Amino acid sequence: MTTTASPVSNGVNVQALLDARTALSDAPAGAQFTWKAATTWQNGTHSQSTVDSYFGLGEEQRHRSTFTFDADHPEVFAAEDNGATPVEYVLVGLASCLTAGVAAVAQNREIQLRSVKATIEGDMDILGILGADPDVRNGFNGIRVNYEIDADATPAEIEAVVAQSQKRSAVFDAITNPTNVIVDVNAG
Repeated sequence: MTTTASPVSNGVNVQALLDARTALSDAPAGAQFTWKAATTWQNGTHSQSTVDSYFGLGEEQRHRSTFTFDADHPEVFAAEDNGATPVEYVLVGLASCLTAGVAAVAQNREIQLRSVKATIEGDMDILGILGADPDVRNGFNGIRVNYEIDADATPAEIEAVVAQSQKRSAVFDAITNPTNVIVDVNAG
């Protein structure tokens, strides 16, 4: 009697990603993407951001729906706590990007995932952003990501999947490497 192994399905169309890599390597102008968000101040430290379009593959693209994100500061900062803080969104972005990569890399390596959970923490001395100590940086002092992964793989294989995800993560790169940021003001 022979048994047939079930195909691995982590919900990632790896063939489409590999085909896109080949197509965009042959036509690199299409690989130039511009991600966009629009933010509107609501009141106090509360703002609301929307994401609905981006530029890629040589033209404007639209998401299937508009995504809305509320950001605010917590009540301990005398704010209304109407949303996650902007730095918490950074942590969400990092954990989400790394986790998407885990799923894609595992699929490509034919590793079936059963569960993946990332816990992420970022340490910050807020004396910097409060302007109380000019020697304290405004950003994170350190970020820790801890994964709990249950998969049909050895611990070494799982560690290799996470390492490859980290290597390919756009958000990991943006956080760990300097990025030029230009701020323009149109007052009126």
